[in-house]
Formats: sequence, structure tokens, C-alpha cells
Amino acid sequence: MDEMNLRNYAYLGDAVWELFIRKKTIYLTNNAQKLHKLTTDKVKGSFQAFLLDEIETFLTDEEKDILRRGRNLPIPVGRRSNQGEYRQATAFETLIGWWYQNDKERFNYIISIIEEKLKYCL
Repeated sequence: MDEMNLRNYAYLGDAVWELFIRKKTIYLTNNAQKLHKLTTDKVKGSFQAFLLDEIETFLTDEEKDILRRGRNLPIPVGRRSNQGEYRQATAFETLIGWWYQNDKERFNYIISIIEEKLKYCL
């Protein structure tokens, strides 16, 4: 399998993360407005940056390298108001995409850590 570039891993990771969160939130309410709020609260950059801090101690050296490279991807001009948070969220999405594409077992392990640490918010 050919290696994707990091931007594509981040793109994939964004979709995978949102699907994961949607699968969790659909059981919490039938109200569309509440459902949207529950979902968007968990897919926004600040929450992803928070999650990255929560899982960083579990990362291997290779994953830390992917994380560093994902954090250093160019940022769209409109997102520069909170550059640090956006970079952290992009790094989180890059890892999610990389795990999802290359190591489903590791992806599931990290997701289980996230679910255990944050069961009160997921």
C-alpha cells in the first residue's frame, strides 16, 4: 500500500473521528438541535486538542513523529486566530487517520483509552 501524505491522513482522521462521535451521540437524544450540539462539541478543535493531551503519554516514538509532522502542516489563513489549538487538532486527526488506515488494532486500542478516560463526556 502506498503511503498517503499527512494532509490526507488528517482529512481521513477528521471523517473517522466525526463518524465515531456521531455513532456515540445518536443514542443520547432524538432532538436534532441537541444532537447537532452534542456532536459539534466533540469534533471541534479545542476538544480534539484536549484529547491529544490525554493520549500523548500512550504514543510510540513513531506516533510522536507523525504527531509532530501533523502539527507542523500548513494552516489555512482563516484558522490562524487560534493557531496552537488548530495545530493540535490537526495532529490529532492525522494520528486518527494514520491509525485507521494502517493499524486498526492500535486505532481501537487508543479509542478504548479515550472512551475509558472520557466516558462521562462521550
